[in-house]
Amino acid sequence: MFPIKYIRENIEKFKKASEAKGEKVDWEEFEKLDNERRKYISFIEERRKIQNDITEKIASLKNNREAIQPLLLQAKKYSDEIREYEKKLSEIEKKFKKILETIPNIPHPSVPEGKDSSSNVVVREWGEIEEKDFEVLPHWEIGEKLGILDFSLGAKITGSFFPVFLGKGASLVRALINFMLDFHKKNGFEEVWVPSLVNRESMFGTGQLPKLEEDMYHLDKDDYFLIPTAEVPVTNLLRNQIIPEEKLPIYYVAYTPCFRREAGAYGKETKGLIRVHQFDKIELVKFVKPETSYDELESLVSEAEKILQALKLPYRVVLLCTGELSFAASKCYDIEVWACGIKKWLEVSSCSNFESFQAYRAKIRYRDKKGKVEYVHTLNGSGIALPRTIIAILENYQQKDGSVVIPEVLRPYMDGMEKITPE
Repeated sequence: MFPIKYIRENIEKFKKASEAKGEKVDWEEFEKLDNERRKYISFIEERRKIQNDITEKIASLKNNREAIQPLLLQAKKYSDEIREYEKKLSEIEKKFKKILETIPNIPHPSVPEGKDSSSNVVVREWGEIEEKDFEVLPHWEIGEKLGILDFSLGAKITGSFFPVFLGKGASLVRALINFMLDFHKKNGFEEVWVPSLVNRESMFGTGQLPKLEEDMYHLDKDDYFLIPTAEVPVTNLLRNQIIPEEKLPIYYVAYTPCFRREAGAYGKETKGLIRVHQFDKIELVKFVKPETSYDELESLVSEAEKILQALKLPYRVVLLCTGELSFAASKCYDIEVWACGIKKWLEVSSCSNFESFQAYRAKIRYRDKKGKVEYVHTLNGSGIALPRTIIAILENYQQKDGSVVIPEVLRPYMDGMEKITPE
């Protein structure tokens, strides 16, 4: 959360941001509690000063019991008042904190205004959309025909929206993971391996809690959460740290499985691999100085784009409007790949600049060369997510004979295999 003073001084910007993002914030209650909080803090500070003055007088009187006695009574009176005011302040602080947790980040001025995806802006497109001379099967049909994708097995061992990849399908998953990790490591990202379970503090630090708790898988006994994205554990690697300026920027890349409850809310959009409860993803996370963060965002988007270019999959980059921005983001680009079987653009990466929003929550700071401590800016992006990338490969690389060609860059990771053919 941002400092209260900063919110107070920029309250009109925050009010506009909450409205633009569709976030309900009780601003009337915020101002009421803020005034009460400041009043009680002032009361407590005033009485502590008086109490300190009395303590000094008592010390100066040494053993003069007659003079000390009324001062002791005064000290007790102020001590009781302080205790009572602190109790009331604590109650106010709890209510105030709940409101602070509902205040979203402010969109960057370059973000287009709008309530839904119709106001998003297509920034650029890459690649040619090939018109095939045969009917392209959707990925769930070609996957089953090739014996590499089975939804019934996942439903049997777990439930709906948990696919199983078999044989060459499993090899394709592993090839994509290894290819992307190797690619990003060569471009300066340090690979990290992190837990897939995190505590409540970690989820709060990156902004998933409290807003998105219902979308998460939660272990009640331990109060742990299955991660929705590697953004959570990777960002929290530096929680409560002060980083020397010379170590910035810091770039991390991580592979993790990801878990989200959201699939059931999308009706027909849940067909096949479009939305699943568990999926694999490569995540890119950056910790940078504030003055470079928007250049870093553009290079982050470019890094994710290069994966799709290497796979030779047509895609487009979309700048999200204010109403489509996440609670924590200041600016976000989605990268959408074309899937010719279902004839849809599918998001495979979201690249966001959170500015100092997550850094304030997770207390991630850096010390500049003059010794001043500032908050870093954090960024993250998928580099990239697997399920929809696999959709695009199975559909765009599909051949008339029912086979699927393996993208050239993946062949070294699949023992030189050039295509997956029906058994």
